[in-house]
Amino acid sequence: MQSPLFAFNDSQAPDRYSLQNKQMLRVVLEGHDDVLARKGTMVAYQGLVEFDAEYQGHGQARARAYTGEGLDLMRCHGQGTVYFANLAQHIHVLDVEQDGLTVDSGYVLAMDSSLHYEVVAVDSLYGISGSGKYQLNITGRGQVALMTSGAPLLMQVTPDKYVNCDADAIVAWSTGLRVQMQAQTHSSGVWRRRGSTGEGWELSFMGSGFALVQPSELLPPQHAQIGQGIAAQFGMGQQGARGANQGNVWS
Repeated sequence: MQSPLFAFNDSQAPDRYSLQNKQMLRVVLEGHDDVLARKGTMVAYQGLVEFDAEYQGHGQARARAYTGEGLDLMRCHGQGTVYFANLAQHIHVLDVEQDGLTVDSGYVLAMDSSLHYEVVAVDSLYGISGSGKYQLNITGRGQVALMTSGAPLLMQVTPDKYVNCDADAIVAWSTGLRVQMQAQTHSSGVWRRRGSTGEGWELSFMGSGFALVQPSELLPPQHAQIGQGIAAQFGMGQQGARGANQGNVWS
C-alpha cells in the first residue's frame, strides 16, 4: 500500500519529550519519573503503560473550588511511548528551572511528576475585590508541555523594557517577573471594556524574563453568563478574574 500518509510515521527522537508534529506530543517513559497529563489527552501509546487518576490533595481541592484554577490530571507510568494532543492545539515544551513558571491551567498539557504546582493570585491595579486573576505557579526542575491556539509570540522582558499583554491572550510567564493587572481606563469605568475598541484588562510585566502570548483571545461574548461572578463577563482570562492580593498562595 502506498500513500502520502506514510510520511507521518512515528518520530524516533531520543528526547523524553519531543513533538511528533506541531499538534502532538511524544513522551518516552522508562519506568521512572512518571508523567502527569491532562485527563483524556492520550491519543495513542506503545508498550506497557498504565494510566491512573492523580490524587488531588485537600489544599489543591480547596483552591480549585474557591478560584476555579487547577489541573485535572492523570498519572502515566510504565515503559513505552505515549502520544498526547488536545483539540489540535499547538504544543510547546519548556524546561522549568529554579525561577519557575506561572501559567494559566487551561494551557497545561503534560508535565514531569517531579514538578510542584500551586494557585497564586495576581492583583488588579485598582484593588477592587473580584478584579484579579488566578494562575498556577509551577516550580522544581523538569519539563512541561503547554498548548496554544496557533503559533505564539515570546516576548522578552528586561529591566528597561516592560511588556503589556492582553489578559485573555497571555499563556505563561517567568515567575520572577513583577506582574500587575490593569485596565487602560479611569477608575469609574473599570468594569467597562475600553470604550468601543474591544480592549480591556491587561497584565503588565516588569523585571527580567519572558511572557508567552497566543494569537487568540479566548473571550466569551460580552454578556454571556459563564463562570462565577460578574468578573467572568469582562474579558479577564479563561476562568474569569476573581482576585485577591498578588502573592497569595493556596496550598
